[in-house]
Amino acid sequence: MTLLHRALRGAVPATPQELAAALWSFAYFFALLAGYYVLRPLRDQMGIAGGVRNLPWLFTATFVTLLVAQPLYGALVARLPRAHFIPVVYHFFALNLAVFWLLLIFGIAPAIVARVFFVWVSVFNLFAVAVFWSFMADLFTSEQGKRLFGFIGAGGTAGALLGPVITIALSVPLGPANLLIVAIVFLELAVLCVHRLERSATARPEDRALQPDARKVGGSAFAALPELMRSPYLLGVAAWVSLLSFGATTLYFAQAHVVAAEVHGAGAQTRIFASIDLAVGLLSLATQVFATGRLLKRFGTGAAAGALPAVYVAGFAALALMPVLSVVVVVQVAQRWMNFALANPARQVFFTVVDREEKYKAKNLIDVVVYRGSDALYGWVFDSAQALGLKLGAIALCALPVAAGWLVLSAALGRVQERRAARLAGDAERDGPLPARNQS
Repeated sequence: MTLLHRALRGAVPATPQELAAALWSFAYFFALLAGYYVLRPLRDQMGIAGGVRNLPWLFTATFVTLLVAQPLYGALVARLPRAHFIPVVYHFFALNLAVFWLLLIFGIAPAIVARVFFVWVSVFNLFAVAVFWSFMADLFTSEQGKRLFGFIGAGGTAGALLGPVITIALSVPLGPANLLIVAIVFLELAVLCVHRLERSATARPEDRALQPDARKVGGSAFAALPELMRSPYLLGVAAWVSLLSFGATTLYFAQAHVVAAEVHGAGAQTRIFASIDLAVGLLSLATQVFATGRLLKRFGTGAAAGALPAVYVAGFAALALMPVLSVVVVVQVAQRWMNFALANPARQVFFTVVDREEKYKAKNLIDVVVYRGSDALYGWVFDSAQALGLKLGAIALCALPVAAGWLVLSAALGRVQERRAARLAGDAERDGPLPARNQS
């Protein structure tokens, strides 16, 4: 055992063969989310600047944009090997940011640019993170994912901590527009990590489970929907993601309305959003490094995924009683903490037991289109509830049984995932040391 591995084994539950891949995955997610969390407070402030009444329209515009982008992404995946199409995606987003920077610097149509930027950041976040986790599900097996996805997720959390710190420190002296350059740098660092991760995964030919597949994923650009519709398991995961959107969208709209009503000034609003991000990052990082892997291994994916709807059950009950800023902030921090620390790693492990094409196409459809389509739907549901005269407390009360149903679904998906993982492990043992991640 190397000195480096002895120093890291308390925080990184990886074998010596897995260590390099785990560390580059950590760095990749760190750079990706640091860039996003520099942008996130700017997006939230621009959403308020455009008028909270316009938020349902912005969510709908995001969904329409994703409907257009999904088959283009599917075509890219079908035609290029993984080592090529992943950098192409991130270079494209970096170029977009450079265009936004020029528009903001020269003050061109600021109101329109603010709304387009809100939509763009929402699209970027889902695509960039979905591509990352597809890569992880392709690279690691279910057993490896349970051990390593918490640590890898901690890389993203560390980046999510750095992003708001940069925004808090530099948004006033540099101005918000110049923070886009910082985000571009982080995106390009993520591309560097992709290249190094591919290289480290092939460094030991005897380590078959970590060898990347240089072949094209193949298939049709439009294969994602048929893949989803013919699999009850994937449909269940899609329903879980839709319910994740239900909880997050309901709470996001509540947060936007309460902050707009009680906190005045773009700077103060941006600082509140950045402070929430910072608190979530600190809590999530500590949990991911020291507890996530152990909890996933001990209790399984169903219990870990169910931790998030359990928080929403308690949070919606609290909001029904006290729909005020302090409660909104506490519930927002708690649900995002539980999502990053437990539920999201568990959800990514769900995808380690599907075939390779489903990992890149159906998974992207679920994580991107289903999620943002649900955002748009639930945004209009929230807006309609308010139009009918329902206050925040009443809306939270109506959301309670939905969160309870989500909790039941989590347990069911966990049982199916464990059965699939056991079957794949048995097949791998019978067939010899084939790459587990490419088995269906």
